[in-house]
Amino acid sequence: MLIVECITAISFLSEFAQNVPSDTVVDPQRKPLKFRKLGRTDIEVSQLCLGSMTWGTQNTEAEGHQQMDLAFDAGVNIIDTAEMYPTTPLSEETQGLSEEIIGSWCKTRGNRDSVLIATKVTGNGPRYIHEGGPISPHKIELALEGSLRRLQTDYIDLYQLHWPNRGSYHFRQWPQYDPASQDTESELDNMREVLESLQGFIKAGKIRHIGLSNETCWGASQYMRLAVQNDLPRMVTTQNEYSLLCRLFDLDFAELSHHEDLGLLAWSPLAAGLLSGKYADGDIPAGSRRSMNDTLNGRYSEHSKVALQRYIDIAHQHDLPPAQLAIAYCMKKPFMTSVIIGATDLDQLRINLAAADVELPESAIEAIDEVHREFPMPM
Repeated sequence: MLIVECITAISFLSEFAQNVPSDTVVDPQRKPLKFRKLGRTDIEVSQLCLGSMTWGTQNTEAEGHQQMDLAFDAGVNIIDTAEMYPTTPLSEETQGLSEEIIGSWCKTRGNRDSVLIATKVTGNGPRYIHEGGPISPHKIELALEGSLRRLQTDYIDLYQLHWPNRGSYHFRQWPQYDPASQDTESELDNMREVLESLQGFIKAGKIRHIGLSNETCWGASQYMRLAVQNDLPRMVTTQNEYSLLCRLFDLDFAELSHHEDLGLLAWSPLAAGLLSGKYADGDIPAGSRRSMNDTLNGRYSEHSKVALQRYIDIAHQHDLPPAQLAIAYCMKKPFMTSVIIGATDLDQLRINLAAADVELPESAIEAIDEVHREFPMPM
């Protein structure tokens, strides 16, 4: 495996060297990234995935290209995006720009076949995206064609359902999440229709594999069951929030992941930047997400501040940047397919990429476990 990983890293370096600006060079002493299987497929996915939701608002097209150059030079082979990105902030005027920036990069670099692209169809959401409404075969068709056009590609490697039609406990909605009003049969009928629609696009060569996002354990298990019973495509991943401050996946989902090979693509491993330490001492850097959203959608509160500082202290005690402690911990989890990292500048991205070199000592793991027992759900 080490030889394969070294060859992969050298291949990426050779392919992109002539296009990489001088300020995006990665330390040549870096260890090659490790890879994991994408579900039960034969696709190898790098343990770090590059997120794109700032491209088009907080980052320009040129900056997005530089980030992709840097990440792929380091061995990353997958980019995550969505038809609704960028999100900081969301707007009708910028919707789809992240995909466009990825598309222009792939075209400029001529590297589409060596890049894995994961994107998503929007669930119930803004009316300016296909008039809002739930995910349906018709909505998937509209969304997929739009994504293919913006990405300037004929196929999507991983096509994901951004969130369930029936609602979600994610995004700190768990206090008011009430599934009692859901109609089981209609939910299952919709899931089956969605899988049948996705199967058609897989057969047409427009999608390679499919995944979930912001799903529940029940929802994911039903998609698995329906796929087996009806000879329909199988979900290979779910993309849910996971970080030191948000560890819901450690419970029933970890068990499902183990038995069904449904890997996690972890979004927000730094809790929207909180675990990077950049908001320590009350600092709010200009242009940061907290400068636009003070609570970071409920993540930053009097309750979470105590746990947050404890984790940052653990990083400092082990001479690590807080971001690297947080990302390295996520990568240790057995259910983790890939950790989605993002940044608004290259220095941040370098720090995040270097987390792949970190081997957390047992003392750090024990300290993290102690904080988690005290603050199991701090946000």
